Amino acid sequence: MTLICGAGAFGTALAVTLAQNGPVTLWARDAEHAAEMQASRVNARRLPDIPLPEGITVISGTLPEGDTPCLLAMPMQTLGGFLTAHHCTLGARPLVACCKGMDLATGLGPTGLIAQTCAEAIPAILTGPSFARDIALGLPTALTLACADGVVGERLQASLTTPTLRLYRTTDTIGAELGGALKNVIAIGCGAVMGAGLGESARAALMTRGFAEMHRFAHALGAQPDTLAGLSGFGDLVLTCTSGQSRNYRYGQSLGRGEAFDGGVTVEGAATARAVLARARALDLDMPVTHAITALVTGELRVSEAMDMLLSRPLKEE
Repeated sequence: MTLICGAGAFGTALAVTLAQNGPVTLWARDAEHAAEMQASRVNARRLPDIPLPEGITVISGTLPEGDTPCLLAMPMQTLGGFLTAHHCTLGARPLVACCKGMDLATGLGPTGLIAQTCAEAIPAILTGPSFARDIALGLPTALTLACADGVVGERLQASLTTPTLRLYRTTDTIGAELGGALKNVIAIGCGAVMGAGLGESARAALMTRGFAEMHRFAHALGAQPDTLAGLSGFGDLVLTCTSGQSRNYRYGQSLGRGEAFDGGVTVEGAATARAVLARARALDLDMPVTHAITALVTGELRVSEAMDMLLSRPLKEE
């Protein structure tokens, strides 16, 4: 059995595809939502028109005990609270984070929060270029599964791979989670560039210089450079910076256009930008793109001012 905590779009999509491998228990925070999904066999709130296979049971309340792996499919900024509330029940099982970002309160990534809160658990992260609807529809998707324990990582890779969801394994949890976190920040900037009408050449330049910052930051925190060049880094960056399906990209577009954005939509990159910039300053790292995007998110700069700041920097070698 697979346990998935979080009945948003991504958690539901994972449940749909993993039901091909066996029974899935999908835990929802809201009891009314859980009952609604169990009765209607669809997540009308988050992933409409995608039927739930018979092998999925939707629950709420107390988590099932046991040693079965648990996938944590919830926003980064709510992960810490969930782990604190349920750490006794979660126990020593593998906990696979399916969120991207850095916790604003602690500056930790998903596996760091798991290790801090659930000391007996085995932290892992599932990340990479993917949209929930693509996974739920059975469209081919490849992701990175990172677990420092190589033996557990192999078992998770085998149990979470489906005919349309292919997982590549690494032990570099730091690199995998930083790639997923940092690309969201760059995606906001790319959306802002396009929303302001600055053109695709400017977007390509921002992606490239942003990718250089991703490498710089990840290396300082001990990540392996090759990880950032893989699915969890470069692959996710390309998808998120070029598609309107990306919430971070759409949020950036709204900033570029000077329009309001739906406050009910989770934008992981907004909080992550602030957390990354604070960590970079503590490490004395030069992160001008992240600095500019953070200033956009916090309202300190407009897009034109942020671009002027970046373009007026001293000339240098690439």
